[in-house]
Amino acid sequence: MIAGKSAIAIIPARSGSKGLPGKNIRPLCGKPLVVWSIETALKSRYVDEVLVSTDGDEIARISTEHGASVPFRRPPEFSTDTATTLSAVKHALDYYRDNHGREFDIVVLLEPTSPLREDEDIDLMLERFTREWDNYDSIVSLGEVREHPSIMKRLVGDGIEPFCPELAQTTRRQDNAPAYFPYGVAYIVKTGSLIQESTFYTKRCTYYLVKRHQNYEIDDLYDFLCVEAVMKHERML
Repeated sequence: MIAGKSAIAIIPARSGSKGLPGKNIRPLCGKPLVVWSIETALKSRYVDEVLVSTDGDEIARISTEHGASVPFRRPPEFSTDTATTLSAVKHALDYYRDNHGREFDIVVLLEPTSPLREDEDIDLMLERFTREWDNYDSIVSLGEVREHPSIMKRLVGDGIEPFCPELAQTTRRQDNAPAYFPYGVAYIVKTGSLIQESTFYTKRCTYYLVKRHQNYEIDDLYDFLCVEAVMKHERML
């Protein structure tokens, strides 16, 4: 609870992954990947419930052993490659309302593929969000990108052209205005706004800047190896 408002942290961790099979329980520096997000969420002073939404029995077992709530298995229709995270989040909220008569004011989405979040990130974001409650309906974590959109290219037949021709074409990163990517440290949103707008990027959305070493997400083996190396370096593991 923060500022009289309840918060649920939802960690979506389905069992299927084409980019890196079994990634959510793949050992990362001695712990299954999903556990890093669970442990960080449980350290929050403000989160009232830490839920893992999964369709996998092994993910559920590991998550429960490490302190998360896993009161259901995510239905197949919300666990496919094409199913959205939003659909899984809405299913979880409906479950708590319909089966426990419990509703939350704030949803904190924690993607297990972003395990480099620091212990204080969630609470710092929640504190800023509730201070700005009347001005914003969501807050997302952003990191400055190294590969600037003005330098990106697209393939046209056997040739190339600027991916964003409307941007000034530069070759040096420092010549560009900063660009930011929403790395999955946390997405936090008012529950009512999430239901109404069906997005974590509400019309009134603010941001939280993460550190350079947090600018990674795990989608494939090479991402995993990079994150593992960064984690060992930053945490002296």
